[in-house]
Amino acid sequence: MEEELFIPERPDYEAELLGILNSDAKPSELREQLDDYHENDIASLLQHLDKDARKRLFMLLSAERISEVFSYVEEDEIKGYMQEISPEKLAEIMASMDADEISDILDELDADERLQVEALLDIETKKDVERIASYDEDQIGSYMSTNYILISRDLTIREAMKSLVEQAADHDNISTMYVVNRDGTFYGAMSLNDLIIAREHDELEDLIATSFPYVYAKEDIGDCIDELKDYSEDTIPVLDNDNRVIGVVTAHDIIEMVDEEMGEDYAMFAGLTAEEDLNESLLQSMKKRVPWLIILFVMGLGVSTITGLFEHVMAELTLIVTFQSLTLGMSGNVGTQSLAVTLRVLMDENLEGKQKLYLVWKEMRVGMANGLLLGSIAFLFIGGYLMLAKGQPALTAFPISGCIGLALLVAMTISSMTGTVIPLFFNKIKVDPAVASGPLISTVNDLVAVVTYYGLAWILLLNVLKIVIV
Repeated sequence: MEEELFIPERPDYEAELLGILNSDAKPSELREQLDDYHENDIASLLQHLDKDARKRLFMLLSAERISEVFSYVEEDEIKGYMQEISPEKLAEIMASMDADEISDILDELDADERLQVEALLDIETKKDVERIASYDEDQIGSYMSTNYILISRDLTIREAMKSLVEQAADHDNISTMYVVNRDGTFYGAMSLNDLIIAREHDELEDLIATSFPYVYAKEDIGDCIDELKDYSEDTIPVLDNDNRVIGVVTAHDIIEMVDEEMGEDYAMFAGLTAEEDLNESLLQSMKKRVPWLIILFVMGLGVSTITGLFEHVMAELTLIVTFQSLTLGMSGNVGTQSLAVTLRVLMDENLEGKQKLYLVWKEMRVGMANGLLLGSIAFLFIGGYLMLAKGQPALTAFPISGCIGLALLVAMTISSMTGTVIPLFFNKIKVDPAVASGPLISTVNDLVAVVTYYGLAWILLLNVLKIVIV
């Protein structure tokens, strides 16, 4: 008898935290108990507490700990929590936060609230926040953090360690340190581990990786997000146009960028020009959707017009109209599958022309193989259905089902090709291939399916086999 797999139940941290908050222990004891829990668990608890309970929690936690908790909270939620904290403590919290986090919070505040918070910031932090805010939201600089360590290239091992200790009081991203030339330009990077185990007589130069990856603050996120994902570094330096380090992007920032890019791609997949916000007005949402809808409306008229050219086919073979949606649906499905594969492959910017041609050929073969399989199934099942349910003779039922099966084969093969060629074309002309997806591909494939389906019925059933069913 197979032994049942036993997995121990995880502790309910939320219940434990609630128990601590509701206990009668002294504040010092409560603080000590709260120190045992991760900031993310405390952040998850906040939304389940009432205002008074949150105020008590904020009084128990240090300003630095609250800033760490806030790093796991959505910016729009932080806005409400800030109103429950005294201005004095709020100033301490802001002093403990990174400039990029403060910038995100400021974006959620209205003008008056923003002025009140900015008044709590010290001059240096305010400058960092203004620098981050100066970049467009689609530029790397808008995501960078000013929490990093800079080491001069001409220091000794002992001097580099001393410089690290001095800076660590204000910057805790110390696993990777960035090395600069005398003029402040970026030279390379070295790890904390290498510096710790180095001997005093070693040369600092031997610890520096001069080919370390970096990005420019004004680079578009979409242009370098794939490159950033390829590196497994905790932080990557952000340079200005003079090659000076002005910030870093962390692994968390990269995940956030990927989420944003996926959100935009998903919006485009739905035929939108940008990801919508729940707070958008009706007019704003319409402005985003209408351009795509007009384009698709015009293309839809084209499909309807071409469908109208086959009215005589529908009039003489009314039975085949029943199975039109089958061909259109399967054509759209394989086109979308090929599109998804192509978008994934296009993430490799080093893709060569031969590889792109192979991708088109591969997707066509996959579409053809799937079309052959489904076409064969359609031939058997639809033929049997027409005989048993509709009372059609075998010499009528199976030619019709055979025509439907052949239409599936041809339409799915062509749709696989269009689902691959169109995004490749958009990529070639430097347009985000995601804009060629969703409704656009579906409309093109509807056109392919209609022409294939009724064209074959007209040629094979009406003209060759002379089958008429009114």
